[in-house]
Amino acid sequence: MELNHELSKLFNELWDADVNRFVPGKDYTIDLQEKAGFVQQGSSVARDSASESLFRYVNEERLKSIKTFAAFVSLLDNYETSTGVAEVITPQEMAENNCFLDAILETEVMKLTHQYLVRKNWSKPSLNDFKSQLYDIWFQLYTREKGKGPDSCGFEHVFVGETKHGKEILGLHNWVQFYRQEKHKQIDYKGYVARREKSRPDEDDQVLSLQFSWKGLVKPVGSTFIGVSPEFEFALYTIIFLQSQEKVTREMVRIEEYELQIVVYRHGKYIGTAYPVLLSSNNEDLY
Repeated sequence: MELNHELSKLFNELWDADVNRFVPGKDYTIDLQEKAGFVQQGSSVARDSASESLFRYVNEERLKSIKTFAAFVSLLDNYETSTGVAEVITPQEMAENNCFLDAILETEVMKLTHQYLVRKNWSKPSLNDFKSQLYDIWFQLYTREKGKGPDSCGFEHVFVGETKHGKEILGLHNWVQFYRQEKHKQIDYKGYVARREKSRPDEDDQVLSLQFSWKGLVKPVGSTFIGVSPEFEFALYTIIFLQSQEKVTREMVRIEEYELQIVVYRHGKYIGTAYPVLLSSNNEDLY
């Protein structure tokens, strides 16, 4: 797969503009411990190569005081995690969805994103139009399980995580949700998954591949950005979603030293799921 240079350039601009990002070693510390063992998808057991949790410390004050993070955290609380259970959106939740969008739209990251999308003719110049476009893509409920009511939306799948028939963990690629679930003893971190050309990640790597269990199921490998702001992930996935009508879009990009594939699944007019896949990292100091 070819590196997408245009998106790499744009995503690096967004990375540099992401002033709300948490800095490793300062705003949070992680403890990678050992390499995870191989596990089949759908398994409920995995060797635990990490007796401690992944997150040692996260600056909770910063989570509460940054508008986008605070609004994001209140959304995480709003979603049920079992697909097939029809969701009900209360007026308060709708207000919180809007509050989150308002907060991210004030950031430089989303301003740059909007400018890019307008240049491409994928979004309208008016901020209100852009906001309702984002609302539709991310927050409109749709039915994932046939014959059931609307039970899922893009935001929930990507950022909150769901279980499917109690057999497989869907989504849950967001570090804040991971940290919170771990704090509530819902997630058990099992170890890191090393990528090609790098025997071991660093504690200050901001993209990692992890193995963990959640609600009695094991996720064999899940890649996740660590420390980035919610608006940064929102921006990446929105851009890739809007550039293609394909059911699945994969774009290879380089952000900082990370070579990633950003994967976005489309569910009709909505985001089905989206996540990064870490290909390699050229931090040479390990060799």
